[in-house]
Amino acid sequence: MTKPFFGTDGIRGAVGVEPITPKTIVHLGWALGTVVKRHYGKGSVLVGKDTRVSGYLLESAMEAGLSSAGMDVTMLGPLPTPAIAYLTQTARANAGVVISASHNHYSDNGIKFFSPDGTKISDEFQLEIEVLMGELMEVVEAQELGKAHRMDDAVGRYVEFCKGTIPRRMDFKGLKVAIDCANGAAYQSAPAALHELGADIHVINNQPNGFNINNGCGSTHIEGLQKLVLEKNCDVGIAFDGDADRVLMVDAHGDVVDGDQLLFVIADSLRKQQRLKGGVVGTLMSNFGMEKALQERGIPFVRAKVGDRYVMQELKARDWVLGGESSGHIICLDKTTTGDGLVSALQVLTQMKFMQQPLHELASEMPMYPQTMINVRLPQGTNAASVVELKEVKQAVSQAETALADTGRVLLRPSGTEPVIRVMVEGQDDTLVKSACEDISIAVKNQL
Repeated sequence: MTKPFFGTDGIRGAVGVEPITPKTIVHLGWALGTVVKRHYGKGSVLVGKDTRVSGYLLESAMEAGLSSAGMDVTMLGPLPTPAIAYLTQTARANAGVVISASHNHYSDNGIKFFSPDGTKISDEFQLEIEVLMGELMEVVEAQELGKAHRMDDAVGRYVEFCKGTIPRRMDFKGLKVAIDCANGAAYQSAPAALHELGADIHVINNQPNGFNINNGCGSTHIEGLQKLVLEKNCDVGIAFDGDADRVLMVDAHGDVVDGDQLLFVIADSLRKQQRLKGGVVGTLMSNFGMEKALQERGIPFVRAKVGDRYVMQELKARDWVLGGESSGHIICLDKTTTGDGLVSALQVLTQMKFMQQPLHELASEMPMYPQTMINVRLPQGTNAASVVELKEVKQAVSQAETALADTGRVLLRPSGTEPVIRVMVEGQDDTLVKSACEDISIAVKNQL
């Protein structure tokens, strides 16, 4: 049975403790359709998925649930998560549904929802759905049942959108690009977009069979792409995760360029062109080297809590357009409404062409600070937040911060998914970083 997996913007609590069954998803579809009708009246909902085998089952169950609530359904088939967000907006749908477990194993799956404007649904909207998950379904009368049809040109529409996010006269002729599709949702759209933009492409892991998504490939297993870049003498490599909302890249030397570095490359290139609006939003886990490099260039930088919805909140609050996470989830709000791996990759390639510099030169302007993390496991029932506030722990943190001065930082963060406190230290001096992280971890353990 498919394991439960619900991302930051999935339905939590209501079905998070039981295996996902068709009955549960039918109920969830009915709850979504009922709430959508309550807010917008009868309309349509788009349903897309990644390439894992359970998507066939879950999309059919979701279609049945939505129809039973009186909502028409448009089936998109395998598409990147950001493509579903885009099409929800442009097709004037009332909501979008993504069936995906992102970078997880094929046996996991989950549900995410988008609002009519292509953004994640609000907490209030989600709560309404969760409440209905606790109630009995009330199927509408036969004459009010929703109908379903398929959007046959969904991939083509998304490819054209992505191509439109770079300057009209820009192309990538002369660039040799390696692409790892993770046997996931980008297996059609990413090669098509880059080929149509003139790049000489070499593609791997674009043959999904329902079971090989993220299996030793993609942005979570980037070694295969590194090898391909070197073997084919490529200028750059691009690796997506299973639902293609994240991207990591590999430079011509085979070195990995992570999300922080990609975010810096985009921001700094736009600064040089005097086209950067506002500053950059990172997270608590963003590398200290990016913060220092941006500050040295006069680019404002703020940290949000870990998670793309918190990055988005900061961007909207400050009216900025650029933010992201080390994992490669990058948001370009002047181009699209959510994190998009393909759009982000195209922005990096655009800056390479515009600046006439290879990726390793652009990324090297941001020094990556050494970072050490130790997960301290907590006894069952321990209040992680209270441990962080203990006098001895705070004293150890203070000593580390004094030693690091302005060359590093310390972060203690209770995990949101398991009983651990993550102790993270980063700075210019690798030896000092490791020593400080171990000292703080020992202080935490001693208090347990």
